[in-house]
Amino acid sequence: MIRKHIITCSGMLGLLLTAKLFIFSTPADFDTFLNISLVPQKSEITVEPYFNTLRFADESLPLGDQRIKTRMNASLRAHSYQKLQTSKLHKQAEKWFPVIEPILKKYGVPADFKYMPLVESGLKSGTSLKGASGYWQFMPQTARDFGLRVNSEMDERQNMKRSTVAAAKYLKSLYREFGSWTLAAAAYNIGEGSLKRQINKQNQDNYFKMKLNRETASYVYKLISMKEIIENPTRHGYTSRVSRLLAKNASSDEENFPFEAKRSMKSAQILRN
Repeated sequence: MIRKHIITCSGMLGLLLTAKLFIFSTPADFDTFLNISLVPQKSEITVEPYFNTLRFADESLPLGDQRIKTRMNASLRAHSYQKLQTSKLHKQAEKWFPVIEPILKKYGVPADFKYMPLVESGLKSGTSLKGASGYWQFMPQTARDFGLRVNSEMDERQNMKRSTVAAAKYLKSLYREFGSWTLAAAAYNIGEGSLKRQINKQNQDNYFKMKLNRETASYVYKLISMKEIIENPTRHGYTSRVSRLLAKNASSDEENFPFEAKRSMKSAQILRN
């Protein structure tokens, strides 16, 4: 009987010693593995700080969506100096922004919409094959709806000041309808009726998360890219000369001056700098 107890105790003691030796000989990596496996980990989405700064009319890009980031990167590359090989857009902006900015401000439209005619027409007057015309590329009936004269004798879509007033009124009405400036921009491109149908069909009213036709799906990305190359030109390969060319919001005092005077004053200020 005593012998059986001794054998049993010896066996138990041997098991304990073996277990202890195993524990002390366990590599640190195994402990780490246990901690990773057993302790719940917080999943954090890391986003490049640069993308946190990209926005249009104070509406930011949704963070952590690789599809959105890929689209934004593609649009930025398409607008880089390496791709365009010209600074004409900056020169057009220098010429016309002093006219556009105070009008947008007067009608309560965010200053970022000054980049829209750069995307629409390169800030050049002209008519598309579809009939859209002028700096803001108005279709004839839409232009008439917002106060422009379009007939065989006169086409006010070619007048920068008057067409900008019409565009500001139109954009403000789109914002009232959709409650979002990015959606207002999309509706300007695709038409409010078409955008409404897509919102209802997809049950989604976040522009960046909607599935739209190719042109409209890239439209706000183009606006953001245009804003970027004008405001941060050297980052996208443009020269230091271009970096002094504007993209500043019009000051409140500018509204008290005639448009042409304001443009001359700003040009003089740029030359002094």
